[in-house]
Amino acid sequence: MTHSHGNLLGEPPQTLLPDVPDARLALAADGADPAEVAARFPTFSGVWAELADRAFAAGSTMESYAYARTGYHRGLDALRRNGWKGYGPVPWAHEPNQGWLRCVFALGRAAMTINETDEAARCTQLLRDSDPVAADAMSS
Repeated sequence: MTHSHGNLLGEPPQTLLPDVPDARLALAADGADPAEVAARFPTFSGVWAELADRAFAAGSTMESYAYARTGYHRGLDALRRNGWKGYGPVPWAHEPNQGWLRCVFALGRAAMTINETDEAARCTQLLRDSDPVAADAMSS
């Protein structure tokens, strides 16, 4: 399990996802096709975030929504395997967490675009609850 202990105030511990270097390096390679990387590493939220961002930038909101939702759920699975109980800090500063946090942001962005306001608000709150720095980093 890769999380720190809660503090004396009873706050939940941080959850730190493990690095997936093979997936991260495959995605970062020159000319990498994120769809091919996703097929090789389907549990890696970072690749789903990349697909969601590219689809959104291309005006493909529904595809962005679907990619973000996939990465969000894959990330939830990984978070739970690493001690997350559905709440508590998921720090942006820990790079392996960024894929999931980007998926939460992308899901909220796509939801807002299609007027799914409850889902957008839920994603915004989850992102702020996970790490306010993440929300600020992606909305700037």
